[in-house]
Amino acid sequence: MVAIIKTGHSIRRIFNYNENKVLENVAVMIGAENYPLDTENLNQKIKLSILERQLALNTNVSRNSVHISLNFDPSENNFEKEKLIAIANQYMRGIGFAEQPYLVYQHNDAGHPHIHIVSIKVKADGKRIDMNNIGRNQSETTRKAIEKEFNLVRAEDQKKQQYAVKPISPEAVHYGKVQSKRAVQNVLDFVIGNYRYTSLPELNAILRQFNVQAERGTEDSRTFQRNGLLYRIIDSYHNPIGVPFKASSFYNKPTLQYLANRYAKNDKERLPFKQRVKNAIDLSLRDRKISLQELSSVLQKQGIIICQRLSNEGQLYGITYVDHTTKCVFNGSILGKAYSAKGLQERCLVQKISEKDLLTLPSHPTQKETGLPLLQAADAAIAEVTKATPKFDAATMNESFEKNILESLLQPSSVADYVPGQFKKNKKKRKRKSKPNNNQ
Repeated sequence: MVAIIKTGHSIRRIFNYNENKVLENVAVMIGAENYPLDTENLNQKIKLSILERQLALNTNVSRNSVHISLNFDPSENNFEKEKLIAIANQYMRGIGFAEQPYLVYQHNDAGHPHIHIVSIKVKADGKRIDMNNIGRNQSETTRKAIEKEFNLVRAEDQKKQQYAVKPISPEAVHYGKVQSKRAVQNVLDFVIGNYRYTSLPELNAILRQFNVQAERGTEDSRTFQRNGLLYRIIDSYHNPIGVPFKASSFYNKPTLQYLANRYAKNDKERLPFKQRVKNAIDLSLRDRKISLQELSSVLQKQGIIICQRLSNEGQLYGITYVDHTTKCVFNGSILGKAYSAKGLQERCLVQKISEKDLLTLPSHPTQKETGLPLLQAADAAIAEVTKATPKFDAATMNESFEKNILESLLQPSSVADYVPGQFKKNKKKRKRKSKPNNNQ
């Protein structure tokens, strides 16, 4: 068994996290200790108010909430409810929380059985519970005693990573089909702590594969000026959909400051995996010259995704590699010139982009938001032509005619020479001076 203890500033966020899991049918509350009512008679309001009322006895405690997970070996998947409650109660006694109100949830959203315990650090008399070194001292002693008493698989007998809390890999978020904020939270839970990224663009390279994007807003926005961060759902063209969510509103608080604190650590941890990506590219291009699209397909089979950054005209100017096997992200320039956008284009076959592909290129997230991109404008204009001609059958359009329309739309607009008559200045007629009559 492995015990993980986390403290936080908001008991409400921790409580809502577990209650939302219950609503999603991936968790169930199995116990409520030191509450005035039985578990089956407690509603959400009562469960939370008991915890908040006791916290109000000492408002000087900043990190006042406690979130504990007890994780068991995957083979121990036949626990009865009573056994899990007994384990939770013994653990809480061992770390000095026997008299505290706490809630026990059984979760079913990972590849191993585990329970979550929600409690607070303020006692009934208003005193604060000291948790310094509790994980190394009280928790370790209690964990070993529980393993022995309940005949559990010892953590030391198994590889540590088997016990790590690994959320199920989320699916891409589709706006309107799921509860938006909850779907984004699932993606953030999976990506933020598991992948090694060193910048916001690198993080977005991962998030966009799940139709989620992090953004700071425009430089003159209030969010940007206050170092805020927003998360929102995007469509397949990287265009935002729906309302954005503040980073601080999520349970794990993936704020700009939190991400910045991870960058240096992630950079050091990803170093041993750089060579894997370089080797995969070099081996794919060793004996043959293939197109970038073919290279992308070859690397994808090895768990490496090439994320291309394209201009509005469809020109490739940047590449990011996302290695889902090692969960590392690298900009091409970090790996070396030969792996940058320019270097890779020189090593691959030149592939001409067809007009049809140009019309379906996704818009780049850094483009100006004012006005449609050129290609989208062309697409919209063709649609308007078709719409404005009811008798016209687009399926029977002559190919060359379509090509001429596209080319004309992509050409810069020119100013016509014709000027309507009403806007022309009237020229004043000059009066002819009468010549002197010499006959007079």
